[in-house]
Amino acid sequence: MFAKLTPYLFVAPLLAFIAVFTYIPIVSSVNLSVHSWNFMSPDMPFVGADNYARLFASSDFWNSLRVTSIFAAISVPVRLVLALVIASYLKRETFTSRTLRGALFLPWVTSAVSIAVVFSWVFSTDYGMVNAVLAWMGMGRVPWLQDPTLALLVLIFINTWKQLGYDVVIYIAGLQAVPQELYDAAAIDGGKRLQVFRRVTVPLIMPTTYFLLVVSVIEAFQVFTIISVMTRGGPAGATDMLVHLLYRTGFVLFDIGTGSALAVLLFILLIALALIKSQVIGKRVHYEA
Repeated sequence: MFAKLTPYLFVAPLLAFIAVFTYIPIVSSVNLSVHSWNFMSPDMPFVGADNYARLFASSDFWNSLRVTSIFAAISVPVRLVLALVIASYLKRETFTSRTLRGALFLPWVTSAVSIAVVFSWVFSTDYGMVNAVLAWMGMGRVPWLQDPTLALLVLIFINTWKQLGYDVVIYIAGLQAVPQELYDAAAIDGGKRLQVFRRVTVPLIMPTTYFLLVVSVIEAFQVFTIISVMTRGGPAGATDMLVHLLYRTGFVLFDIGTGSALAVLLFILLIALALIKSQVIGKRVHYEA
């Protein structure tokens, strides 16, 4: 009897941790999304789908969804393409490659708040380093964080720079797992470098690409820190992404019900995107892998 329970006892602490910090909050968010609560009052009247209806009728929600979609649509492909190109050059086990890997990976483990503060100075209109270089070249000042289009592009650049090292390391692991015999056979058959890369490398690292695609999209839809520190959703809502709107709704306006409804919608959206990617890319990944 006790022997059969032993495996469950070993995983019980982890299951308890996941339940407390993952499943219980999810259930609580769903419950709060159908109630009205201001975070202070003990009264939590049931409102049904009113919070969801309020979100769908809100221009802020649709603006945040649009901004988040643009952010993900630009940053994710750029990250993956750059990471694959860089990983192709750094996959060899040399001192230089290992040093560059460490340098690229360093931003990923660095505090996002620290990065956001530093880049706020770098892209400052009045005393930023970027505008100082432009002035030295005889060009005028650029309002990087005050222009709606430029502000979003700056955030995409910063997020790509921070996350790139992780993607590179994962791609390196995928590239190193490709058998050398396949490259040797392709060389014997007269395959050129680009042909070998397209016909051999890309198909065999599709599982790695699929994993990074899922992780990158989820991360792009959850960007918050650099927005909160650098732009606070501005200018004119140009960088007000979904998680920042969630924070502003729940913890600034104290509309916990609507904020929880937004959290539930974001969760459903990410699940839907994962299922779509699984249907579109997943079968091809398993086939080619």
